[in-house]
Amino acid sequence: MKLLIYLIGFELLAGIALADDRYLIDLRGGGRVVGTLLTEKPDALFVDLGHDVVRLPKDQILKRQKLDQAESPSTAGAVTTTEDDMGGFYKTGGLDGKSVRQLVDQFGEGVISIDTSSGKGSGFLLNSDGYAITNQHVIAGETRISATLYKKNATGALQRVRVEEIEIVAMNPLMDLALIRLPKREELIYKPCSLAVDELAAGDGVYAIGNPLGLERSVSQGIVSTRNRNFEGLVYLQTDAAINPGNSGGPLFNLKGEVVGVTNMKATSGDNLGFAIPIRYVKDFLRNRDAFGYDKTNPNAGYRYMDAPRRVKPRVASNKPLEAPPKL
Repeated sequence: MKLLIYLIGFELLAGIALADDRYLIDLRGGGRVVGTLLTEKPDALFVDLGHDVVRLPKDQILKRQKLDQAESPSTAGAVTTTEDDMGGFYKTGGLDGKSVRQLVDQFGEGVISIDTSSGKGSGFLLNSDGYAITNQHVIAGETRISATLYKKNATGALQRVRVEEIEIVAMNPLMDLALIRLPKREELIYKPCSLAVDELAAGDGVYAIGNPLGLERSVSQGIVSTRNRNFEGLVYLQTDAAINPGNSGGPLFNLKGEVVGVTNMKATSGDNLGFAIPIRYVKDFLRNRDAFGYDKTNPNAGYRYMDAPRRVKPRVASNKPLEAPPKL
């Protein structure tokens, strides 16, 4: 009965709340809430989100301000998220949807080709200092790495600019990610890609730019087939956008031109079964890049991980897990 009275009380409060009682509330950890302030207690605020009432402890609130005096978030009345861009190390969000042709023209200069003695891969720029992301398997074991930029000339056409002496900054073999750095030169202007903030859903449109089979600057379009395909303990985006060897390390974009994943493998026994590393793994790798720092004099960092003791009686699995597709 007390619970019923409690809820009815909030319904009445919500019914009489004024429009100018809507607040934008920033929380610790990057959360952001927009809703109608129902009541304030010494230790908490009670906020109506329109579909639910939440209690926000005051020690978790960084800032609150009237909605008409604050930056309007993309979705009013809902919980949205902001995030730390590591002091500007990379850009996130803030882009508007356009046609794929317009997006390729606008953000295509942020996609690069990676050339090694073993073959060709792809990558994309993170910032104007020349930091870029590619796959670990694209550059693993290589001693000479170069990159090709595609810059617009006065007529708007793309022309190749080859860059030598690429530095390996960090590598994570488990996630198949590598952070590299192109040299800083006055004549080189790096135009970075923006990383997505919002999560994708199955059916959302995507497109990839890369070098499949060495065919430079190929664009393929598709949708997200599923956002949570599990292989060997990691979750991948599955897409029907065509990717092939040479696309590895290249960006998978959403229809706002934001990078949502890094293409790295496909199923060889079927068609239109491509996979990409979700952008949340990329951000985690970048936040912890010092832990994966590359040292050319000691690439293994001096650590050796011991094998776990074996079971006396091995457990028999009831279902055989899916095997990961070969990497591109």
